[in-house]
Amino acid sequence: MSEILQRNLAVIDQRWPDVAQRLVAENADAVPAQLIEGQGSTLSVAGIQLTSRHDRLAEAQLQADSLPAASPRLHVYGTGLGDLQRVLLAADTLQVLHVHILNGALFALVLQLLEQRDWLSDPRVVLAYADAASEIRLPFFALPAELVLTADSSARIRDRLVSEVHVGFNNQEFSADNPDNVRMLEQGKALLRCDTDVADLFGSQPGREVWVIATGPSLQQHLPRLAAMSGYPMGPLLICVDTAYVPLRRQGIRPDVVVSIDHRISTRHLPSDDTADIALVYLPRQDAQMLEAWQGPRYAAYSSSPVYSLIRQQMPKADLHVGGSVIHPAVDLAVKMGAARITLFGADFAFPGGKTHTGWQDGDLGPQLHVARHWVHDGRGEKVTTQLNLRSYLIELERYIARHPEVQFFNTSRDGAMIAGTQFDPDWTAP
Repeated sequence: MSEILQRNLAVIDQRWPDVAQRLVAENADAVPAQLIEGQGSTLSVAGIQLTSRHDRLAEAQLQADSLPAASPRLHVYGTGLGDLQRVLLAADTLQVLHVHILNGALFALVLQLLEQRDWLSDPRVVLAYADAASEIRLPFFALPAELVLTADSSARIRDRLVSEVHVGFNNQEFSADNPDNVRMLEQGKALLRCDTDVADLFGSQPGREVWVIATGPSLQQHLPRLAAMSGYPMGPLLICVDTAYVPLRRQGIRPDVVVSIDHRISTRHLPSDDTADIALVYLPRQDAQMLEAWQGPRYAAYSSSPVYSLIRQQMPKADLHVGGSVIHPAVDLAVKMGAARITLFGADFAFPGGKTHTGWQDGDLGPQLHVARHWVHDGRGEKVTTQLNLRSYLIELERYIARHPEVQFFNTSRDGAMIAGTQFDPDWTAP
């Protein structure tokens, strides 16, 4: 153990003994690091520089200045070389600085090489492993290099950080003054005016078991049994997302309710034939001709998005929760209808088995499989391929589930992403 490491660890052990114990057990020698020099120097790990190699302090100051207003409590995800922590601690207004370790082995290596006692000794600092928490805290700074180098144990926190960073960009599509949004809302106004408020469904199924059916690859394994059980009197209520409708109907399965929110959905996904007894719940911006052709009852809803701020004043309707995917309003509808137990089918948020969806060809419903570059842990703790948007949808569903402890949530496959807050239904789930 180097003298530098001993001094750094002495501070950590005194203040956070549990953290020190984990750090001592880390294998810093396994970190593929090398010194990179420019006008200054930094460490490069697997080809990724932890900081600028020219002016680390200026880089840290730039990141610190990105916070729009001073906050007495801040969170830093990643430890880097200590530069951002030092810059933030220079502010007299800062009362508490939470530093979350994303990669323990990497931090242990830095502690071997560089003095960190100055910021570690500051009484305002609180040090912890990121995986000690289940959710991120705001306002935060995330060190870009360590979002890539995050240890697997902190992957769920890393995913939440990345999702939060992307929120502003993702929401640009839903601005109220977007010409496409204005046009789509205008063409659907006449239908929206006469269609039933989704609130009429709220409370209509108190204590009912609801099956919410999405289109992930794992749905395929359940279709034969779902078909055999379809139509049982007083069975679970079936709510499906729009892209699951055609695969279900091909198997002779009739959902009770279809939920649709995406303006790209067409009659290819929602053919209107033989739909007289199937309810359609939708959000505006969808094609009015497709909606009008639906033979069953139609229910209109909004989300909290600013895209609906004006039209909701003109034609009030109730809200459904939308977190980027149609799975969110489908689940929220089930909860608001009174479900006591919700079982999820095909809610994979990933591409198990090298497939993207059930009932559709690769690329039919979005990017093709070969462009997927990310992963989540599946129900067995293994890595399964996914995309950034699916990872964000998973996070929003987990947050929703956490807000509704009064409802039991069950999953039916270990092949897709592990969904925090759900249990595996033993009647449907293989080991």
